[in-house]
Amino acid sequence: MTELIDPRQLLISVAKILARLKIPYLVTGGMAVFVWGRPRFTADVDIVIKLKLDDIDKLAENLRALSEASYIDKNSIKQALMRHGEFNFIDGLTGIKVDFWAVGETQFNKSQLERRIAKNILGQKVFFISPEDLILSKLPWHKQSESSRHLEDIESVFKIQKKLDLGYLRKWAKLQSTIKILESLIK
Repeated sequence: MTELIDPRQLLISVAKILARLKIPYLVTGGMAVFVWGRPRFTADVDIVIKLKLDDIDKLAENLRALSEASYIDKNSIKQALMRHGEFNFIDGLTGIKVDFWAVGETQFNKSQLERRIAKNILGQKVFFISPEDLILSKLPWHKQSESSRHLEDIESVFKIQKKLDLGYLRKWAKLQSTIKILESLIK
């Protein structure tokens, strides 16, 4: 009999490492949709982090320590930090992939990290993107890819979260040129 893999266990382990290393983070993507919108299956964990060059060795070492077969590449972390992009960690025990997004110093990135919200996941405090910032992060993805999944995620957050800050949403949607999409969803 195979044991079911619960990605929340890995999420907690990674969140503990980030907290211990004092690396600001927030969980986004499918896990955040699960928290703020309609639950849906997600095969990975997406985490936005504010990383410094000095953090790379410690982060790689701590992630690698989760399992002998884990995969993390320091060079990929450095490249992601320089271009404000993505790097991956693959947990050797579960095969679950964690996509880390190294963010820059933009006002929006600062705002996201300031507005993150702690949620209790299996008894552990884990920081999640706010529902408004989740919507704002999905709008450009939808605009770029025209993927119905991003639109469905946004709609589910609107449906379940009744007290969204529409002023905040409109401000940032204007700045990211997604206001027309947002307004069509608000109506």
